[in-house]
Amino acid sequence: MKRNAKITRKTRETDISIVLDLDGTGEVSVETGVPFFDHMLDAFGRHALLDLTISASGDLDVDAHHTVEDVGIVLGQALEEALGDKKGVRRFGSAAIPMDEACVLAAIDLSGRGGLVYQIDLPIEFIGSFDTTLAKEFLTALVMNAGITLHVHMLSGENSHHIVEAVFKALARALYEAVSPDPRVSGVPSTKGSL
Repeated sequence: MKRNAKITRKTRETDISIVLDLDGTGEVSVETGVPFFDHMLDAFGRHALLDLTISASGDLDVDAHHTVEDVGIVLGQALEEALGDKKGVRRFGSAAIPMDEACVLAAIDLSGRGGLVYQIDLPIEFIGSFDTTLAKEFLTALVMNAGITLHVHMLSGENSHHIVEAVFKALARALYEAVSPDPRVSGVPSTKGSL
């Protein structure tokens, strides 16, 4: 069964196209016009072993908010479509990822219910031109559109670049685990019979 998706979304603020294969090898191509965000999405795709192509243009003359949030929306929609009925997946995944002095824990449930618990304390407001509040905006849009429950907790950290990068890498490894097929699961891993 193919677990992939291609989603496009065009508004007056952004134009986004995402191609996603859950069973890839980590081949990633990202261009959003927001360099640090591109770096984070590249790390996310590679460490989740997704084949991922993201092309986004937006009203960066205003700021990066619409672009970052809308990429989260479209990526969430692509994840939901690629997962289909979620039969045979592990459903849950977690990872604690160190990045130098920073360490972040991410835990995922492919619950069908979008929800985010975000306990990350960033000491600075900008990494390069990237507004660090947008990391949470991206994750909120992602989980609400994918129907994923996500907890991210900072265990340690002082450098904002390291902390945010650990967030994206922890998310990647937790997602990789959650979407991985489990040969012992024949249907949907839920007492309800659906996710």
